[in-house]
Amino acid sequence: MKRRIFDPEHGQFRDAVRRWAAAELAPHGEAWREAGQVSREIWRQAGAQGYLCMWADESLGGAGVDDFRYDQILIEELLPVEPGFFAPLHSRIVAPYLRHLGTEEQQRRWLPGCVSGETVLAIAMTEPGTGSDLAGMKAHAEDHGDHWLLNGSKTYISNGILCGLVIVAARTDPAVPHALGLFVVEDGMPGFERGRKLKKLGLHSQDTAELFFNDVKVPRQNVLGHPRQGFKSLMVNLAEERLVSAVGSVARAQRAFTVTMDFVTERKAFGRSIGTFQNSRFKLAEMRARIDSAQAFVDHCVLEHLEGQLTGETAAAAKWLSSELEGWCVDEGLQLHGGAGYMQEYEICRLYADARINRILAGTSEVMKEIIGRGLGLDERRKEAA
Repeated sequence: MKRRIFDPEHGQFRDAVRRWAAAELAPHGEAWREAGQVSREIWRQAGAQGYLCMWADESLGGAGVDDFRYDQILIEELLPVEPGFFAPLHSRIVAPYLRHLGTEEQQRRWLPGCVSGETVLAIAMTEPGTGSDLAGMKAHAEDHGDHWLLNGSKTYISNGILCGLVIVAARTDPAVPHALGLFVVEDGMPGFERGRKLKKLGLHSQDTAELFFNDVKVPRQNVLGHPRQGFKSLMVNLAEERLVSAVGSVARAQRAFTVTMDFVTERKAFGRSIGTFQNSRFKLAEMRARIDSAQAFVDHCVLEHLEGQLTGETAAAAKWLSSELEGWCVDEGLQLHGGAGYMQEYEICRLYADARINRILAGTSEVMKEIIGRGLGLDERRKEAA
């Protein structure tokens, strides 16, 4: 399908990213999966290429290019090659909090390292026993004048091992459930400890960890925005976060299609190529049509985002549709691989395992449907009020 949202310079950028991924990411995949994380050096290499926080001002080391389509290309070209290199989380999910909430002094202090890859970013919201319910958060921070005293634990934190800065959400008023603060905790602060590197179903090269905060003295200069309005701040970037997820899911669905096409073309059964059987043709035809449909919708959402018109409901729809599509495509692709698809030496096996989290992270499929339904006016509370 011909895509119409890109200009010629985007195509040149895509070619450069594709070459870089083939040279610098692909050869290390197996080693990184065994290590449970990518190397720190690959972050610095990405920074040297200008691939991190491209929107950052030139005075901060960035390219000053605030065009989401360049990040879209990075997601489409990097994640299918090495899903453990979570550059989109760094550049488009965490760093925007520094961009939108950080003071000029905070931005000068932290963003140059984020751009160069010397500083890897993470955000810590999820807690043991508390997932999407931020109001149930138990991590808390007490105001001690020149600093806040932070206590609590977080889990399932992506980039948790490699991060040099982590934005921690914590309650700041026990009497107000939604009174949250966002605190920037730096590597080496006394009381900040990393727990286990968690073993996961998929994404074996992406470091996910437990984090502990025991009487961490966070200077007032490390508070992002108002210390009691963090809940509102967390909502600001959700549409882009879900768009990032949607772009990645469609890209990985496309990758599942590609490796499955290669397999059924080469593998034979009953004296002929598997791809010539009607079932294979029908399955791949459906994959092709559904991927193209989702891609057109996601590209439309990108244009809406560029114009500042992307709504939370539309972003939720894109995230739900794309993550469900990815799950379906990897399952169908694995089935067409037969027994080989269950073996980790085949890429479809890894794609299958990696895909499962995408119906959970950035908001579960159930939460996405709830958001879409409320946008239709189907809010139970409104019905009761009526």
